[in-house]
Amino acid sequence: MNILEKGMDIGFIGLGIMGRPMATHLIQGGHRLFLHSRSGVPQELVDMGGQVCDSPREVAQCAGMIITMLPRTADVEKVLFGPDGVSQGLGKKGLGERKQVIDMSTVSPSETRNFAVRIGQLGCDYVDAPVSGGETGARAATLTIMVGAEESVFEKVKPVLALMGKTITRIGNNGTGQICKAANQIVAALTIEGVAEALLFASKAGADPVRVREALMGGFAGSRILEIHGERMIHHTFTPGFRMELHQKDLDIVLAEAQVLGVNLPNTVATRDLFATGIADGGAMQDSSAVVQVLEKMAGHQLGQI
Repeated sequence: MNILEKGMDIGFIGLGIMGRPMATHLIQGGHRLFLHSRSGVPQELVDMGGQVCDSPREVAQCAGMIITMLPRTADVEKVLFGPDGVSQGLGKKGLGERKQVIDMSTVSPSETRNFAVRIGQLGCDYVDAPVSGGETGARAATLTIMVGAEESVFEKVKPVLALMGKTITRIGNNGTGQICKAANQIVAALTIEGVAEALLFASKAGADPVRVREALMGGFAGSRILEIHGERMIHHTFTPGFRMELHQKDLDIVLAEAQVLGVNLPNTVATRDLFATGIADGGAMQDSSAVVQVLEKMAGHQLGQI
């Protein structure tokens, strides 16, 4: 019998902007969910049949597969290994004889490998499976999921991941999912900043940024970032799909890894610093496309200004 037909006991820890819709899809997929979040479990998930747990430890005791979706590396470490953490509730129960711990947060690749070793020592499988697609992708279950796990473990958990995402790729063993997500964040950040520079340049030169964006969308410069974030920049609508403070956090992870590797990433440094300036100006909770406001201040010009 397919695991999706019989349903599983799945724990989900972290029910924010991303975690809430992801957990919803798992319940709708026929699974029993055991839920914990420091901000409280949303009532809508309880109404759907989700069971509230008082601690990560209780989640791990109740579930054969435990998913975490948290903001930062330190949050993941605390949930896994802190007082009443997941590690204290693990035992041999799950797909086969071992439980699976799946971290879908965006965190340090180096620390992820360390977490995997510690969870493995407890007789359980570890999977790093960070996502791309933002709140829109989480709600639509179209996330891109980048997986670091042994091949056999990946095959076990893939049907569950498929309820939350559309493109699911095993990159390699533990840590490589996070490496792939770090690469994703480099591309996303630098492209957002590039779109901001291009539209600001065109606007200050006297061209209508709306029409410039429309023309660029039909050429080699066309991208989802130009489409979505370019429109946000033009209209100054910065309600977050992904907060600037979290994008800066991700670039800090990238640069820490790059320093260990001895790799110079000058444009990533520059973009991280622009995000930092935007955060200092009060933009921490705005979408990362709000970095255009930093460039506007430097240029003394706002997009669309005549």
